[in-house]
Amino acid sequence: MSDRDVPQGLVATMNPEFKKGSKVTLKTDHMSGMMNAKGTVAGVYTTNVYTVTYHPTNGGKVVRNHKWVIQQELQTHNKGLLKTGTKVKLNASHMPGMMGAEATIDSAKQTNIYMVNYTDTKTGKVIKNHKWVTEDELISR
Repeated sequence: MSDRDVPQGLVATMNPEFKKGSKVTLKTDHMSGMMNAKGTVAGVYTTNVYTVTYHPTNGGKVVRNHKWVIQQELQTHNKGLLKTGTKVKLNASHMPGMMGAEATIDSAKQTNIYMVNYTDTKTGKVIKNHKWVTEDELISR
């Protein structure tokens, strides 16, 4: 699920590899229909990014290694890079049951993170403002 609102406190990256408006191909499969999808960069930011395991608030199955949640989507007062194993509460709505869910940090890094518009390779539907993909999950086209 995508939400065009950018989290408060997130600042655009000055010199990213892929600038806003760049045409890209997605090289990731976070969701069905993403791998090799053609897209356009809608925004790029530098922040701490995390994979997380969380228990959905809607009672769904545990979601393991969800890519990606950013620092500004965590309910924490810590502004630094969190360590693997840290328990957090999510303030993101990428997927049903995510908002307010208890989560554990699986991995952490500081990097450029992208919001993209792309055409789903399975349905042909245009997905707008998908959050998030990292620089290494994109190639120029």
